[in-house]
Amino acid sequence: MIIPIRCFSCGGLIAHKWEEYKEKITAGIEMADALDQIGLTRYCCRRMYVGHHDLIEEIAPFSSSLK
Repeated sequence: MIIPIRCFSCGGLIAHKWEEYKEKITAGIEMADALDQIGLTRYCCRRMYVGHHDLIEEIAPFSSSLK
């Protein structure tokens, strides 16, 4: 749903780089290059981004705050 604030394995901060990563991916930069450019070098932090599927737009219409 939403990218976690910290990496589950090492505890490094990763959430603040999510928007920059998404911009690079939509610009057509390869995933590995985008991760290198935003500074994610540990493989555990990289897997948090590679394995993440952003579902917030799909779930937001069912939010209780919108009713």
